[in-house]
Order: sequence, then structure tokens, then C-alpha cells
Amino acid sequence: MKKKHAALITVIGLLLAGSLVAGGLHIYGNQQTLPKGTRLAGWDIGGMDISEVRRGIAARLSALEAVPLILKAEGNTEMTVTLAQAGTTYEAEAFLRGLKELTDGGLLHRVQARRSFASSWGLGIHLEIKQLQSSLSPAWERESFGVPVDATRRITGDDQIIYTPETTSYEVDWHGLELALRAALPTRLSSAEFLTGKSITLEVPLTVQEPAVTLKALKDQGIERKISQFSTSLGLSGPGRTFNVEAAAKAVNGTMLPPGAVFDYGKAIEKAQAEYGFREAPVIVNGKLQPGTGGGICQVSSTLYNAALRSGLEIVERRNHSLPVSYLPKGQDATFSQGYINFRFRNNTGKYLIIKAAVQGRTLTVKLFGTFPRNVYYSVQSQTVEVLQPAAKYVADSSLPRGGTRVLQSGKAGYIVETYITRFVDGKAVEKKKLSRDVYPAQKQVIAINRGGMSNAARPESLRKPLVEDGVSSSE
Repeated sequence: MKKKHAALITVIGLLLAGSLVAGGLHIYGNQQTLPKGTRLAGWDIGGMDISEVRRGIAARLSALEAVPLILKAEGNTEMTVTLAQAGTTYEAEAFLRGLKELTDGGLLHRVQARRSFASSWGLGIHLEIKQLQSSLSPAWERESFGVPVDATRRITGDDQIIYTPETTSYEVDWHGLELALRAALPTRLSSAEFLTGKSITLEVPLTVQEPAVTLKALKDQGIERKISQFSTSLGLSGPGRTFNVEAAAKAVNGTMLPPGAVFDYGKAIEKAQAEYGFREAPVIVNGKLQPGTGGGICQVSSTLYNAALRSGLEIVERRNHSLPVSYLPKGQDATFSQGYINFRFRNNTGKYLIIKAAVQGRTLTVKLFGTFPRNVYYSVQSQTVEVLQPAAKYVADSSLPRGGTRVLQSGKAGYIVETYITRFVDGKAVEKKKLSRDVYPAQKQVIAINRGGMSNAARPESLRKPLVEDGVSSSE
């Protein structure tokens, strides 16, 4: 009997203990409050109702994203945006998943979730900097800081070289701004009252935006001063020839030659043809003047040739005219024949070279600007070493009396000319050398004759392809 009584007491005790454990687990697992000591990003939420915490999280995250961000930059530039507008979002997804574990699932699952619930939780903070870039756009940068302006070089009417420094501007250093913003973002969920009136002020990091052309880069080109000048007169040139000289001068004007580059007059003529065209004026065809297109363009090449000589430049290609010209001494001209004869020189100064060419009044002037020793200059002299007498050319004319003659064209003497250049240093001649030996062929005397049926009638000269000098070939 005593044994039965003891067993009953044991069973009742176990039932009571089980009931107490089950009741305790039920109470523990069904709690609607957070465990004591729980903190979310510094917000003490231990013992708070779970549903209240959920509502509070949403409000506080919105309050964080609404915090004003004041961006200050150079020149009192200021812009205010919210953290959300700056691309910042806050979330507590990990914590909310933990809350869900406390309230969902079976009793034992909830009990285990509560027992293992972390006491400290953080926020997820995400920054998408591209959203802020839409506000601090290139247009905003231009409006706030301007745009970089290139340094300039200007040659005045009195040949002075004026430099204007560049103007820099700023652009946002986005990497630096992103680092600064991430460091300044609030990370704690304090009370809503704490966030009231709170703002973040950041100095926007900037980088200097340089223009494409700086003063140093311009000055390094070495355009220091006018190094030579040469002029020729247009004399009695007609409107067509004057127009052509001006067109060729415009095509040459402003040309900049880098060190070692070769100036090509043929390319300048192509530019003049394309931009201005040429008018009718006398040209030289096979050593004779006749109407043509572009007459006068060799005055520009010849004037430029003389300016180049007086700057000590290397002449790469040059030939004299087949006829002497009126605007220069014999031996100092430079002819041009499109596709056959060109004028070229090399910039051997070691620095950049600028060519200025213009017609003012009845004078064509070419100026070269660059780097050249001030104590050095060149002198050019030409001398005729031989006069070539004109030969006679006879043509048949039956209208004349038998054996009679008549001069149809007077001959002109030709010349062989040697040209020398002398280099002076500190006013003393230190070097003299021959530049060229040029031949200007004599022009034949043309005589009409009636040989009266004699067998030795004049033979016609052999035909040759026309060579147009001081003009351009016809497009027809």
C-alpha cells in the first residue's frame, strides 16, 4: 500500500512539473515584448512591445532619410538636399527578420528564437552616389564654378605678343565626396526628438579643372617676338592679281609650324582655292606672260622666301621664275607651278613659328614670329654674273616682199644670277655662303620673213606641255 501511495505521489509530481514547464514555455514563447537589454542601433528597445517597435522603426528610418544634408563649396555655393535625395537609404531587415522569428512558427521554435535573440543590432545603410550626381550635375558645376578658359596669345598691330593666362574652374571630387558622406551619415536610431532639427553639413571636395591650353604650354612654344619681316609692292597690279595675292596671303596667315615641320606652299594654295578661289590675271606659261587664273600668287611665296632667309630657316625647295619679276631683285624670287614646282622650308628654330601675312594698301608684308637670337641677322645680295643674248626665231610671211623681214617680237636678254647670304653676329659678318645660281632664259626675237620659196624656210618649234608659273592650272 505504501508503495502504491509513493508511486502516485511521484506521478502527480511529474504531472505538476510538466505542467509548470509547459506553462513556462508557453508564457516565454508567447511574449509580445522584446528581451530585456535589446538595442537597435543605440535605441534601447528591451521590454518594448514588438508591434510598437515595428512602428517605431519605420518612423525613425524615415526620419533619418529626411535629415537635411547641407553641401557647401567654393565661392559660397550651397545646396541642401535630404539624405534620401542624396541617395541614402536605411533598413533594418536583419532585425525585422529576427522579430518575425519571435512571433512566427511553433512554440519550441519561438522559444529557441527568443533564447538566441541577439542583444545588439545594427542598421543597413546604403548610398547610391549616382542619385546625388544628378543634383550636382555638370550643368550645376558650370553654373557654380564656371568653365575653364584657355590661355590665349595675341599679336597686336604693332607686333607685340600679348599673353592672357588661363582661367581654371572646379569639378566635384566624387570619390572624396562619397567617402566624406559615408563617414558623416548618422548610424544610430535615437529618439525622434533627437533627430528634430538635426542636419549634416559637408564641404564638397573639389578638384581643379584645367583648360586644354595653359599659359605655360603657350609660352613653352617659344613665340617670343617678331624675328623677321619682309615686304614687296603690288605696284600697278590690277584687281584680279591683287585679289589673288590677298587670297594666297590669307591662306598663309596664321600658319603655325611646330619645330622641325616643313611649310608647304602648295597646300596653302589648295586652301586658298577652296576658301577664296582665284581670279583671272597674267600668268607665266612656258616663259611667256599670258592671261590665266591665279596670277600673282608667287608674290606671296617670294615674299615669304625672303622672310624665311632672314630668319635663317632651312630652304627645302625653291626655284626662280623663268622671267624676272618686278617686285624683287633677280635671284631672290620663289616661283610656284601647281603639281611641278613648289616652295617649302623647314622650321629649324627649335621652337614654334607663326607666319603672319597681309596686304595693306599696295604692300604685301610677311612677318615671322618665334625664337631667334637678338644679336643675329642675315643679309641677302644678288649679282648678275652673265647676260644671255636673245636668239632670233624666224617665221614665214608671204605677204612680205621677197627677202623682206619684219620684227614681230623684240627679244629680251636673259640672266645668270648668283645670290649670297651673309650671317651677322653682334654686327660682324661671320659667315657668307652662296644660296643659288639662277638662270632666267633670254626671250627670243621673233622675225617674220618671206624667203620667196627658198627651201630653208623656218621650222616650227617643237610643242611642249604648258608649264604654268605664278598661277594655277585651269580646271577645264
